[in-house]
Amino acid sequence: MDNKQNTFSFNPTTIFVIGIIIAILVILSVGFFILLADRLDNNEPAAGSANVNNQPSAAAVAPSAETRANIAISPADHIRGNLEAPVKIIEFSDYQCPYCQRFHVTMQQVMAEYGDDVVWIYKHFPLSSIHPNAESAAIASECVAEQAGNDGFWQFTDAMFAYQSQLGSALYLQVAEQIGVDINQFNDCVSSGKYSGKIQADLTLGGQNGVDGTPGNFINGLSVKGAYPFESIKQIIDSELN
Repeated sequence: MDNKQNTFSFNPTTIFVIGIIIAILVILSVGFFILLADRLDNNEPAAGSANVNNQPSAAAVAPSAETRANIAISPADHIRGNLEAPVKIIEFSDYQCPYCQRFHVTMQQVMAEYGDDVVWIYKHFPLSSIHPNAESAAIASECVAEQAGNDGFWQFTDAMFAYQSQLGSALYLQVAEQIGVDINQFNDCVSSGKYSGKIQADLTLGGQNGVDGTPGNFINGLSVKGAYPFESIKQIIDSELN
């Protein structure tokens, strides 16, 4: 049996039209991938995604005065600085949040720069679903404060952020010993979870005022979400002082 080879030929006009169509398809495909890459570069969140940490991408801009929150400061709060200061910064924070660690350094710089013009109030906002050690660290901080007061709390807090990668019971115990608290009392306090209610109250208060990630900050009631650098926070503080 003979096998015959079939051949097909196109006239020049047909070849030209096919070439145009292929070129258009190539251009559309390239354009699609350029748009996709641009979207990914801008880190746009998917629909329905939730914020769990706050990382600002632009300079802080204070909202209008009408949006100021009125968050009560209680004797149970942890205060650094002069409570009568004209600028009050309330921070809802999480000991295991990397952005909180970054903002903690910023706030230390703020306190060194402004002295008695700024007071820093710390409230707990542990995101336990993604930071399994955040709540235990918060409880431990309160157990230190129970014995060592406000100064002991801030010493403990500074250490938690300085050694954030080591968060856990061994670190809590080591720092508590260095601060000089009674370790048996500290251990009993931690194991009892007696300050869980206080931490939950801070979480509820933050949520009621729009905190949905950490650090959640309020400067004289103005909501400033995220780990803004010192220069951005300075702009807001200066505007409040003028």
